[in-house]
This record gives sequence, C-alpha cells and structure tokens, in this order.
Amino acid sequence: MPRGSALAEWLVSENIGEHRALLKDGHHVLAAQIDWPGELAPGLVEDALLVKREKGTARGRALFDSGEEALVDRLPREASEGERIRLRVTRSAAREVGRNKLAQARPTDEEPCKAPSLAKQLDAKVVSTFYRDNWAEVWSAAWEGKWQFPQGELTFHPTPAMTLIDIDGDLSPRSLALAAVEPLATAIGWMGLAGSIGIDFPTLADRADRKAVDAALQTALVHWPHERTAMNGFGFVQIVARMERPSLLHRLHFDRTGASARYAINHAAELAGPGVTQINAHPTVIAAMRDDWLAELDRRTARKTELKSDPALAISGWHAQVVQP
Repeated sequence: MPRGSALAEWLVSENIGEHRALLKDGHHVLAAQIDWPGELAPGLVEDALLVKREKGTARGRALFDSGEEALVDRLPREASEGERIRLRVTRSAAREVGRNKLAQARPTDEEPCKAPSLAKQLDAKVVSTFYRDNWAEVWSAAWEGKWQFPQGELTFHPTPAMTLIDIDGDLSPRSLALAAVEPLATAIGWMGLAGSIGIDFPTLADRADRKAVDAALQTALVHWPHERTAMNGFGFVQIVARMERPSLLHRLHFDRTGASARYAINHAAELAGPGVTQINAHPTVIAAMRDDWLAELDRRTARKTELKSDPALAISGWHAQVVQP
C-alpha cells in the first residue's frame, strides 16, 4: 500500500447493494475497500442459536436471525447446543473455490448492536459518488487480477490458503524484483488485500540481492500493519495482515455475476435525464439483480427500469442507458 500524506482521507459512497471506499490523497487513489451490506459483518452483536458444539472443544457453529451461520470459538464451558448465546462477529464470510468460508464470531457480554457501516469502520467521509474513472480503474484491476508496470506484470491468484502474487517481466531477476515492489504495494492497497499473501519474486541466488528486496518492501509497506517473512532462496515472501472482510479482489473473483450486477445497477443510478432506465446484460447478471436493488434504483432515479437479457454479452459486458418509452 503506497504511503500518503497527512491529507489522505477515506471516502465512502453508499451505493445500491454495496458500499465503496477509496483512500485518496488529492487525486491519487491509495487504497480501496468494499462492503456488501446484508451479510454478517464485524462488530455485529446479536443473540444467536448455538446449533453445534464440537465435542471436547470451545468451538461450534451458531445460526443468526438472518439465517446466516458463523463459526464460534472461545465458547464457555456451560454453553450447549440448542441454547441462544450472545455473540460478536469478528470476520465476515468469504467465498473460496468449491466452498464458502463461514463468518466468525465470539461470545460477548456487550449490548446488542448493529455492525458499524464501512464509513464508520474507516472513519470516512460519506460522499454521493466518486469520480467515475477512479472506481472504474480500481474495479478493473481487481476484476482482471493483473497489474502492469514498466517491463513487468503482477498476477493475483486468490486461493483457499492465501492470495498468491506472481511477478513476471523482461528485466534481470534483481532488477525485476526491485521494480515490482512499489507497484506491488500500490496493488495491495487498491485490491484491499489482507489475510495471508504469498509473493513469488524471481529467484535471487545472492543473499545481498534478497536483502535489498526485503529492505525495499520494508520501506514500501512501512505504514501498513502486517507481519512479513524475509525472502527465501526461492524468491518467496509471505505477508500476513489482519482480515475482517473479503477484499475487492476476492469479491470480484468469487462472485463475478453479483459484482457485475451491482456495478451495472449503480452505473445506471448515475445516469441523468427522463425516460426509462434500460440495462442490457448477460442472463446470469440479470438473475443476480435483486428486486430490492431495482426498487431502490427506481426510487433514486425517479425512472422505471427495463432489463434486457443478452446471452451474447460477457459477464462484465453489460450496458446501461436512458431511453424514451
């Protein structure tokens, strides 16, 4: 994550079906976050039903009133299956290849409360919308999972174990590794990465070269709370940072139709003029558009919405416009 000045601030746009956040320093985007309201989120305190307790452990699974389940740890000895227990959500659910990783929660004595909004979590300024190109660039980078820099490219692979980042390019191994550090820091911020991150740098046989890359990483990431291993002989570095919600990269990679549906609806919400809002999209994207989102779109624009399904379009190839009835 690139370093910003003292004037850098988080801005949040509370859109239909998603809240978007950008950390901006003047015109420069330093980092991004995204939240999809309606899911269990960090900070929620609520009584839930303990549906399972693993024998001989302090772990179990609880069912919240929303119908979503969460993994629970640090259960008191007296807590038993079938009882309601007050819990605090510590991490949102996350999708992975072939499975969904449940949200996490812990017992608490706190008073019940809703999860703080993304704006409150980030102590951000709420704005009506972002400059469109800012969010489009951030979204596109996360959607593609790629980040180009002079004579090199970063490729991001979200896996169940960690987010893997591959570095490729035309420079010598040492030059490529050093050239990738600043773009890597920027991309981590833009994609909102956290949790376990593995970086596959070019193999550097010389220990002094590896130390030079470690020092460059230290400088580039000095203001971002994390732990990091030194580069090993194969060029691998592991980073671990606290994760409370899925990153922008994970959201867009594991729910592409849902992400595209939200983007299309919110783009349509920014269109001006009287008429009918027409959204053309792939059938799976149309199917992902919830009725309450579409009702909110109609309310915000004071227009009716017409959906047109086109299987020839790519998942990200939607088109929105205002047409005359």
